[in-house]
Amino acid sequence: MKTDETPSIRVLGTKVHMVEIPDVLNQMVKWIENEKGACHHVVNSGMHGVMAARRDPNLRTTFRSVDLFAADGILMVILARIRGFKLNKKNTGPDILIEFARIANDRGYTNYFYGDAEPVLQRLESSLKQRFPDLKIVGHRSPPFRQLSPEEEDADVAAINEASPDVLWVGLGMPKQEIWIADHRSQLNTSVAVGAGAAFKFFSGDVNRGPEFMRNLGFEWLWRLISEPKRIWRRVLIDAPMFVGLAMMEVVGLKKYDDAD
Repeated sequence: MKTDETPSIRVLGTKVHMVEIPDVLNQMVKWIENEKGACHHVVNSGMHGVMAARRDPNLRTTFRSVDLFAADGILMVILARIRGFKLNKKNTGPDILIEFARIANDRGYTNYFYGDAEPVLQRLESSLKQRFPDLKIVGHRSPPFRQLSPEEEDADVAAINEASPDVLWVGLGMPKQEIWIADHRSQLNTSVAVGAGAAFKFFSGDVNRGPEFMRNLGFEWLWRLISEPKRIWRRVLIDAPMFVGLAMMEVVGLKKYDDAD
């Protein structure tokens, strides 16, 4: 599946591909196997990313350049179904990391983790290696939680390139991780760079995920609101209702959004 042939919809000015986790994994494998030397940018987001792009012109510009924007979250799944695409909630979300690790364990693909705190990265690596003993992790790096100097940015890119991973997982949070990838992808010696979001914290055990039945039904947001209220209250209580209203106006034709809106 070539990304220029992948079905997509425009949501409040952002192009979102109608893909599930198996589609994303297949595309990543094709890039690794057939397109060495080019860094492909994968975004895994939904309502949160689309609303962030409405507020941030730099993020809107970034989203125009990504190779694959995978739909995530129950609101995006519902909107996709309204638009005629039967996405399965079970096949979207941060599980891209764990499902790719399963493939990489069998095929020998290499991984590098960039972002979050050093203890989180250490626990993430330990957890992944317990589940996938043959998984190749060629490095990780935890940048300071502040604006990096040009010299520090260059050092981070050099460390990644020295490791030369097949996939670079960037866990700096939305929108920082997506902008970081877009700013550095021409310098990166990796086939795929993926914005990992909260996946590092989930699979390191730093943040407990909701029960599987809640995730599959689309209620993980409720679990996270209860467990991390300070982190996600705004997106649940303000952004989500606003997204629903704006998206419905778009669906019924009362409003049309473009990249600059």
